This record gives sequence, structure tokens and C-alpha cells, in this order.
Amino acid sequence: MNEPVSAELIYLASQSPRRRQLLDQLGVPHELLLPGADEDAEALETQLSGEAPEAYVRRVTGNKLAAAEARLAARGLPPRAILCSDTTVALGADILGKPADADEALAMLRRLSGRTHQVLTSVSLAWISAESGLWQRAQALSVSSVRFAEVPEAVLRRYVASGEPMGKAGSYAIQSQIAAWIAHIEGSYSGIMGLPLFETAQLLRQAGWEL
Repeated sequence: MNEPVSAELIYLASQSPRRRQLLDQLGVPHELLLPGADEDAEALETQLSGEAPEAYVRRVTGNKLAAAEARLAARGLPPRAILCSDTTVALGADILGKPADADEALAMLRRLSGRTHQVLTSVSLAWISAESGLWQRAQALSVSSVRFAEVPEAVLRRYVASGEPMGKAGSYAIQSQIAAWIAHIEGSYSGIMGLPLFETAQLLRQAGWEL
């Protein structure tokens, strides 16, 4: 694990197609480093009692990175940089994670309707230093605000019925049809999608990439 890291390819430890698209937008070649059947990936996202949204998303991203590093070693893969990201939606101090079912998705969307919430995305990168040959780690955080207009109940129900909210923090994706009801955004659009490009580029430059 102390060989020089390849600057041409990184591992993305995420199943999100949106994060793959965003890395492509940066021009960063990558391949997936996903959990195996023996890993409980969902357990990494368990909330702790009283945990603040920022502390939560930073901790989860760090846990995902540690799990990906262990996965890399266990599989005997070539040592390349590893990128992880996690996104959460916060309404005040309340964390709105991925809905368990359609009823929970509808309840979350009702809470977001007509209100402003925050989207927090943490990015973690591990790479091998060209100078020391040792693994280095860094993390960055993007916080954005999103305001929904009042969304009619019938629209919310159709959106939930489409299946789009499932697997999404806060029960929505900004690049989906629900965007027609987003009145204002302040912050990073790519961060709301799941991988803030500015912060990700900063981490990659810190690790020696030329973008």
C-alpha cells in the first residue's frame, strides 16, 4: 500500500450515477469501488442520537472512506486515490435521510414544501503522498440552501408515485421534475446533486492532480 498513486485513475466509492457524471464533468477518470455482499453499507449511515447535520455528514463520509480503504486492501487492488461523498438534507436541526417507504417520502416532502432547507455534502479523499509514500486524507464540506414553493398535494403524490424519491436524502433529486417547484437555490448546484465540483477539485489539487 505504499506504492506511488496513479494520477490517471481514481476509485469512486459510490453507487450514485450522478457522482459519476460529475466526475466525468471534471475530466477525472475513475472506476467504482463498491461494497461487496458481505458489507452492510446502510449501517454506515445510521444517525446518532442528537447528532447535528454537519457532524453527521462528516462522520458518515469518513466511515465510508475507511470502509473503502479496507475494501481496497482486502481485494488486493492497485493503490489509487479513493473518493467518497455523502449528502444529507437538514430542516433546521432535523436530518432528513433516505425514506424507508412511500409514506415516509411523502411526509418528508410535505415538510419541505414552502420552506427553506439545507443540503450538506461532504467529500473525503484518500491518496498516497508522492513525497512520503504514505496515505493522506482530506475532507471538504459544501452547504447549500434550497427553498421550495408551496407544492400541491397532488403534485407531491405523483412525484412519490414515480419512485424518484426512493434512495434520495430528503426524498427528492434536484435534477428531477420536482425542480419545477424549487424557487431559490443558494450554494452549489453540483453539491445538491451529490458531489460539489469546486470542493472536489480543491481536494484533487491538494493531492497533486492538475485539472
